[in-house]
Amino acid sequence: MPVSQRDVVGQGAERPAQTWRRRTLPRLAWPALFTAAGVVLFLCYLRMSSTVPANSDGAANALQAWDMLHGNLLLRGWQLSDVSFYTTELPEYMLVELVRGLNAGVVHAAAALTYTLLVMLAALLAKGKATGAEAGVRMGVAGGLLLSPQLGVGTQVLILSPDHVGTAAAVLVAWLLLDRAPRRWWVPAAVGLLLAWALVADELVLFIGIVPLLVVGLIRAYQQVIAQRQRPSAAWYELSLVAAALAALVVGLAVPALIHAVGGYSVLPVPQRLALASQMRTRLGLTAQGLLLLFGADFIGLGPGLGSGLVLLHLVGVALAVWAVCVALRRFGRGSDLVVQLLVVGTLITVAAYLFWRQVPGIGYSHEMAPALPFAAVLAGRLLAGRLMSARLIPVAAAVLAGYLVTLGGNAVAHPAPSEDRQLTSFLAAHRLRYGLSGYWQADAMTLATGNQIQVRALQVNQDGVSASHWESDATWYDPRRHDASFVLLFSGQPGFSGEAGLSPFDPASQVRATFGRPAQAYRLGRYTVLVWHRNLLDPLGGQARAPGRVG
Repeated sequence: MPVSQRDVVGQGAERPAQTWRRRTLPRLAWPALFTAAGVVLFLCYLRMSSTVPANSDGAANALQAWDMLHGNLLLRGWQLSDVSFYTTELPEYMLVELVRGLNAGVVHAAAALTYTLLVMLAALLAKGKATGAEAGVRMGVAGGLLLSPQLGVGTQVLILSPDHVGTAAAVLVAWLLLDRAPRRWWVPAAVGLLLAWALVADELVLFIGIVPLLVVGLIRAYQQVIAQRQRPSAAWYELSLVAAALAALVVGLAVPALIHAVGGYSVLPVPQRLALASQMRTRLGLTAQGLLLLFGADFIGLGPGLGSGLVLLHLVGVALAVWAVCVALRRFGRGSDLVVQLLVVGTLITVAAYLFWRQVPGIGYSHEMAPALPFAAVLAGRLLAGRLMSARLIPVAAAVLAGYLVTLGGNAVAHPAPSEDRQLTSFLAAHRLRYGLSGYWQADAMTLATGNQIQVRALQVNQDGVSASHWESDATWYDPRRHDASFVLLFSGQPGFSGEAGLSPFDPASQVRATFGRPAQAYRLGRYTVLVWHRNLLDPLGGQARAPGRVG
């Protein structure tokens, strides 16, 4: 039967469409699934973050971002802590506040975004140039090790206030560029720019990014020029990485000084001190428990039950991380994988700095070595995926991953933490008490919880009185020409570091009275005592020098 011209045209028109669907749809499917997974993870981490109240560390960052949104881009008048997060988390907070406004949810949303980004970047970097099944296993191993932080202190360390998690994400972006980009002149320049940008925000980049790049670049250049007797030009790329690291160090340290010189924020020096020999037993224990906590495997003190079993299952992740680090070290001298070398050096330096150098009062400070988690996870994905496949252990790995997913699901449906004391805020609003003073852990957290409607500023407690705080504060807060503070909040909570055991108490009644005199009224509201004066309490504070020292 003869074929009509219309039929021929129709068949010809269908072939390109079928070809497009066959070639393009699979390419679009993977990014779509990856993005969808990121959205689901963000929602889970947002719920997890909400199980812990936003504390004054995150609240201070939210207030700084809010000030930047309203024109104070250099944070004039601000004295920050030992880490500014100026170029990393603060811009993220600004974007979140554009959508949500100023409230405690900003801290939780930003933390969830940061940790989701960290998981996805680790999976992408673990994939490397692998394809097919191995690529999937690599991403599954790396992402799985990061998948389900523990509730409680684990959530506080990883999914709450900016505590070096975002810094690790910035370094992973730099290493991802090194991994995927060709060996061109612009790559070291771009990596150096990324590291300098992150160093402005957090000096931890020196340990996890700049020093590893210097060490690895010099070792690789030595192997080519000295050991293999090649021309120096053969090592131009490695030497360019060394130069980029040095340039990042200079720029990253100079920019904060320049910002301060033109009237911007200032940062307190990082309190560092080498550990004493008598402290090593305690520090070894805290370091080991801290690593367990980062991997979701801190079983110490847990009773029997399903939850404890899921926590113990995370010991598999710890074992994989240790195995991967050992493999990376064994291959280090002869390995050609630049990213693996950078990650293993960064991991070891981070843990060593935490053990020997960082001040570690308790397990809640494990955030100081938080980058060790994604770095080791990427190493496990890149180095162990092929071994797991060869040993036919993928079903076992899938079962462990399923347990991690169950853990994540259980954590995501946990009850959110109660909001700030509504009775107290209602009382203050009813009595028109809009500006007051309290301890650090109460001040910014309450200010953020009320959307800046009730502003509470932190006091520093001295032996014979109280003074204006210098920690994460704006000097204009204590200016009696701008503000009128009429009350002080005392808090008789349970003792303990806020990251471990709730709000620290703030009850220096004698020092408060020594500075401000006898209050006109005193009200008791549960855990709080509200002391009220009929004069501006900033008058005795406004002229005080602001000396260093952490506030209570």
